[in-house]
Amino acid sequence: MKGIVSKVALGVAGTGMAVAVAAVVIGPRVSEWYDGRHQEQVSYATGSEAKADRHSMPGWLPDNASAVRYLMSTTGDDRLLRATLPEGRLPAGCTTGLAGKGVHPVPASLKAGWFPEGVAGKATGTCGHYNVMLSGNQLYAWQDGAAVQAAMRAERPEKH
Repeated sequence: MKGIVSKVALGVAGTGMAVAVAAVVIGPRVSEWYDGRHQEQVSYATGSEAKADRHSMPGWLPDNASAVRYLMSTTGDDRLLRATLPEGRLPAGCTTGLAGKGVHPVPASLKAGWFPEGVAGKATGTCGHYNVMLSGNQLYAWQDGAAVQAAMRAERPEKH
């Protein structure tokens, strides 16, 4: 009887170890898959092509922008945008500086190889609800969904 109990205990322990190893190995991949399935990433040759194809593309993006890259959350308002601006200046309607608005964080849930780390500390202005950084003719823009929702609540008059 002791032999059977030992074998069952050994089997349970072995199964537990296998499950633990599988969780460590597979867990991060499942998490990446789950997060990634709520994101859409696209590229466009021009700003006009991007705006014609995607209603969530910001209207301030110039039509003549090129090499447009865009990553968005499908479950919120988090966005990353990169575009080349031929004039090398912020688009019309954008403002230089962050007067009164402050920098909101780059959404932690969005990662793209084409979007640099640490860009929030280099913000040079705003375009709509986006913070932006212009480096030469390369525009990097990001929108944090929580900051957008807070701004929209502040813009709406309270109902009593």
